[in-house]
Amino acid sequence: MNNSLPRYTEAKNSLSLKQKVGQLFMPAAFINDSEEEVQKMEHLIRTLDIGSLCFFHSRASAATNFEGKKEVVHNEKSYDRLVQLIERYQKAAKIPLLIAIDAEWGLAMRIENTPHYPYAITLGAIQEQDDLLVEVGKRIGLDCLKAGMHWNLSPVVDVNNNPENPVIGYRSFGDDAEKVSTKSEAFIKGMSSVGVLNSLKHFPGHGDTATDSHLGLPVIDKSKEELLANELFPFRRLVEQGVDSVMVGHLSVPSLDPSGNPATTSNPIITNLLREELGFKGVIISDALNMHAVSKKYSIKGTLEVTALQAGMDMMCFSEYPKEGIDEILNAASETRIEESFKRVWGLKEKAFLGKTTETQIITGDADALNRSLAQCSLTEYYGNPNALAPLKKNGFLNLVMGKNDENSFSQAIEQNTGEPYRHVGTGNLDEIKKAVTAADNVVLALFPPAVKPKGLFGFEPSIVEFVGNLLSNKNVLVYLFGNPYVADVLGADTNSNLVFVYQDFRAFQEIAFEHFQGKLKAQGKLPIQLKCLQNKN
Repeated sequence: MNNSLPRYTEAKNSLSLKQKVGQLFMPAAFINDSEEEVQKMEHLIRTLDIGSLCFFHSRASAATNFEGKKEVVHNEKSYDRLVQLIERYQKAAKIPLLIAIDAEWGLAMRIENTPHYPYAITLGAIQEQDDLLVEVGKRIGLDCLKAGMHWNLSPVVDVNNNPENPVIGYRSFGDDAEKVSTKSEAFIKGMSSVGVLNSLKHFPGHGDTATDSHLGLPVIDKSKEELLANELFPFRRLVEQGVDSVMVGHLSVPSLDPSGNPATTSNPIITNLLREELGFKGVIISDALNMHAVSKKYSIKGTLEVTALQAGMDMMCFSEYPKEGIDEILNAASETRIEESFKRVWGLKEKAFLGKTTETQIITGDADALNRSLAQCSLTEYYGNPNALAPLKKNGFLNLVMGKNDENSFSQAIEQNTGEPYRHVGTGNLDEIKKAVTAADNVVLALFPPAVKPKGLFGFEPSIVEFVGNLLSNKNVLVYLFGNPYVADVLGADTNSNLVFVYQDFRAFQEIAFEHFQGKLKAQGKLPIQLKCLQNKN
């Protein structure tokens, strides 16, 4: 642990005002940057006394490639590169850097060949076993520490009650505010036990919107009473219990700020609500300031950063113009206001560099073993027509699989166990499959959605979606869905469908799904969200 960080009382007097402002900035660092870009970052750190970095995969990843037009080039050695860059950037810094990352489901969210744990929506399906979420938080925290990370910008505590949400969805624990709070608390407990900092996001709640704030400014048109009962509920609950930081999202909430300003630059939302009414005393960090919801509104370099600070923001995440931002803050903000944020940010640094963790053990066991337990506890059944299940397995069935062409141990195991060969359905062989379906009464359908987000029918071709809808309407079908459960809403499922939600396509989840198919284990999970297609069931 780096102990070269002075205590706040010393730093307050030894650092210049400009250095203190530099500590409030968190530029984006890209793991797969060129050497030229790396040297630019080293120069930025040296000359501006930057306080923190947030790591992303590359400049073609979703963090900057909002429209998805650039191809992401995978790097099998990204993890090694990350560790090397952290070491270089720390050497360039006169004051130790806080290193942050979005690791909501593990370092795999940004880095190849690292442990991948389930999405929040999967963990949301687990009933009465929050110790498992504590373990997930702990494992992710230990992975962060091993790589040199101090701050995991998670969990997402947004209550996802909009099926068309393009940016939250699977990243939320569900649509029940109480359960989102409980599961977030368990996840935080695990991370905190090994000394990793946390961040609740995206205040005041990004769940009920169909607009992606990377591209535009979402508007949450609800009364304050409605927000307190739902969107704000997890934030209030967890702030009362104590958290390290809260990330403010780029959201317009007229009932909280009639001006229509994004929450990121809103004094009524940041200072009046979060700081004063909810009593939050920790660090308030912005969502990425390069996102179009705010960056297009503040076109003059530095004005976004100073406006956010004046509204009550402490840490400027993904500031594209730190030099201009620092200059504008020095010109416009009072020394008292700067000192308030500096003190809070320095407190996080003291916790990360000088604090003592309650646990120091290394990771024991592998991710697959934990994922297997998570798979068993999250697996969820919805049987709208349970009487149809026995004939399906007794009389034979078509063994079909749709979606990604990656490893499919589930359908292969069914073939080996029953002798029913699995067939991958695509646009190229759709006519052939339709003929086979005509002669069949029963179908076991494994769905591996190509995408986890709803845009573009979760990556399915329209002809495939139409085929599945007809299949569900006319045949006896048992569906195993290895992906976002919201997929059921676009594929024609209804209250008479027989569905098994597996949530993830990891090998461990596929193995558990096959054991369920064999009748060797019962589903223990419960859907953490309401599906429109299942709402008419009496």
